[in-house]
Amino acid sequence: MSPRTGAAAQNGPGRARKSGRRGSDQVHSWTLVTSQALDTAWKVARGSVTLAVAFLVAALCYVRRMHSYLGRRLKWWIGYLQRKFKRNLSVEAEVDLLSYSAREWKGETPRAKLMRKAYEELFWRHHIKCVRQVKRDNYDALRSVLFQIFSQGLSFPSWMKEKDIVKLPEKLLFSQGCNWIQQYSFGPEKYTGSNVFGKLRKCVELLKTQWTEFSGIKDYHKRGSMCNILFSDAILEYKLYEALKFIMLYQVTEVYEQMKTQKVIPSLFRLLFSRETSSDPLSFMMNHLNSVGDTCGLEQIDMFILGHSLEIKIKVFRLFKFNSRDFEVCYPDLPFREWPEISLLTENDRHYHIPVF
Repeated sequence: MSPRTGAAAQNGPGRARKSGRRGSDQVHSWTLVTSQALDTAWKVARGSVTLAVAFLVAALCYVRRMHSYLGRRLKWWIGYLQRKFKRNLSVEAEVDLLSYSAREWKGETPRAKLMRKAYEELFWRHHIKCVRQVKRDNYDALRSVLFQIFSQGLSFPSWMKEKDIVKLPEKLLFSQGCNWIQQYSFGPEKYTGSNVFGKLRKCVELLKTQWTEFSGIKDYHKRGSMCNILFSDAILEYKLYEALKFIMLYQVTEVYEQMKTQKVIPSLFRLLFSRETSSDPLSFMMNHLNSVGDTCGLEQIDMFILGHSLEIKIKVFRLFKFNSRDFEVCYPDLPFREWPEISLLTENDRHYHIPVF
């Protein structure tokens, strides 16, 4: 073997080992690079995913809040439009009497049982099938009476046909010297002053105009539609009620003048003038009538005066007096008078509803 051949033989394995190490290093280097690349890619991807999830959560929260906000605004607008365009009737539509009783008087208390029995009495014995709820305020007795006068198309009282009721405020002042009328109060408005006559005149003129119009309509359904329009206008309503109050005051003043001349007067007025708080028209106005529509409604004696002034019989079913002689009363109780009759029902002598036969 030549020296060159021996040297080559000795160097062969060394070169092979170096070549193997270089290959291993290259594989390791590629593996490391790949691993680092994958790790970097994962970190980038994880960051992107985290950012996307955070954005999605934020977007969902925003959408949820926006949905809630829009829902509240939509609800507010719906309510606003309903209040603006829907008639706010002060006398509601008819509802079944027994269903109303069951809804309003639940439970087994003595009073609830009494009321349910009273409503059953109205249904079975008096043939009242429905009820119209009336807005609860201090005008509701006047509202209940006037609604029925208009809806039934009742005509003027006989004394109103003989006089121009629009001129009655001035008549009290100039013919009868009732300058105290300037202290008349228009319910919660509490207005007094020299212009009271002008305000009263407008109220009475409106009453005369509306009453004339309703009494001239023969179609029942048309009167009902017109009542729905009128009794959804609070401003017109209150003027009509103040006109009724003044009509009551005028009648009290007229009867008081008759009493001073020793003329025979109805017993209900003798009872009225026997009270210290209503011994004359001024005290009646100051102590009773001025409060009507403001802090109180009509008392029983006021109901007598109202019925007498309008020449109608006001039959009232007093449900809290069930099983007593005072369950059914009439204001005024004048069987010999051929006056139209209207009916009311009350649970407490303060608030009234309209029964429908």
